[in-house]
Amino acid sequence: MARLKVPTLVAAVVMVVIGAQDKRILPFGTWHRLSEDPIISRRGDGWESAGTFNPAVVERDGRIVMLFRAQDKQGTSRLGYAESTDGIHFSRRDEPVLSPSTEYEKDGGIEDPRLVKIGDTYYLTYTGYNKKDAQLCLAASKDLLHWDRKGIILPANKGNWNVKWTKSGAIVPEKINGKYWMFFLGTTLDGNDQAGLAYSTDLLHWSDATPSPVLPVRLGHFDSRVAEPGPAPLLTPHGVFLIYNGADDKLVYRTGIAIFDRNDPAKLVWRSDEPIFSPQKQWEEVGQVPNVVFVEGMVRQKERYLFYYGGADTYVGVAEAPIR
Repeated sequence: MARLKVPTLVAAVVMVVIGAQDKRILPFGTWHRLSEDPIISRRGDGWESAGTFNPAVVERDGRIVMLFRAQDKQGTSRLGYAESTDGIHFSRRDEPVLSPSTEYEKDGGIEDPRLVKIGDTYYLTYTGYNKKDAQLCLAASKDLLHWDRKGIILPANKGNWNVKWTKSGAIVPEKINGKYWMFFLGTTLDGNDQAGLAYSTDLLHWSDATPSPVLPVRLGHFDSRVAEPGPAPLLTPHGVFLIYNGADDKLVYRTGIAIFDRNDPAKLVWRSDEPIFSPQKQWEEVGQVPNVVFVEGMVRQKERYLFYYGGADTYVGVAEAPIR
């Protein structure tokens, strides 16, 4: 694939209008890279040697804890653990905290985590890949180090509209109308990867909530080929705010925002016409998969949000935005 240099685009306008009189304010302002260089990079000849990317984050006891996808040179993925007090400088463990051990993870591994804390439990959604199918899986933990697998929660090749793999489970951190909700990625008959919605009463058993995707791709936009959920959504009085990863027909990945109704997360209220974050740095444009910024982690730290992303499926980067 030829390299395509894309200028950084930012959310310069934070007030968006929905309808004639209804105004919605985004919870954060313009994004800026907090570090010009990767904050986590591949190392050694072992489980982190090919790439360290696509991180999930959560705050615990005053520290930011990151679970990142690490890939070895044979293509098997595991989850590494790192923590930080300032959001930039991370110390990481020498061994992974989650490695493939089940049939649905065999040979391919554990990919692309998302984290959310509900009550006193951390819930981890991830892609289990066995070289045949990629399927959305769940694990739970009290300490972020020891994980109890709950199995596949949305199987591949099934569902109301999905005809292939399932990935990218972004769980809303609070119940809405007595149910838990999760945005996820599936594939429609036309071969496009789009975001759907599932619900659960116990966080363990999930079902499709709609007969079609709730965040479809858009012809001629930055998300014409892929519209994939990012980190756990923000739930505010103005709606359910979902950061998502959009890819165009050349598979350049950029970042968008979608807002869903506060009382009906299946109802899309607004989405960004232009990306708010795009590949710009050399390490975001060149790597295992070129021209990719892929956001999977978000955490609030004092008067800002921090956003953690994979660069070119090889590195971890971080951006910040002020709280509105």
